[in-house]
Amino acid sequence: MTGIAAIAVPVRTLYNTWVMILDPVIQPEIGEDTEQLAAIEPPFRVFIHNDDVTPYDFVVIVLQRFFDLTPLEAEQVTYAAHVSGLAYVTTLPKSEAEKRVGQAHFAAGLEGYPLTFTIEPE
Repeated sequence: MTGIAAIAVPVRTLYNTWVMILDPVIQPEIGEDTEQLAAIEPPFRVFIHNDDVTPYDFVVIVLQRFFDLTPLEAEQVTYAAHVSGLAYVTTLPKSEAEKRVGQAHFAAGLEGYPLTFTIEPE
């Protein structure tokens, strides 16, 4: 779905002065529909790997923010990774999985944590 926005554009008038007018711009919707992607791309499973550095609470927040897990689901996945070393997070279309894993790795890197996610075909 697309939206229409307006941007201000400077325009020279007949009297050699400048005015700002609103120019409509059609913008694509920022978020892609994962259902549409699923019909086009193969599904990939996302896994989280345990490490001894990344704080437990940080992992729970990352799972909620980037993978849309509920607080309870994020807690369960974090605990499973903590106990067994690896845990299933979610299944997404390939490009969506890559995007979210990249965002999670970036957020962890900003905080100096080696949090690791991997993806594999379903």
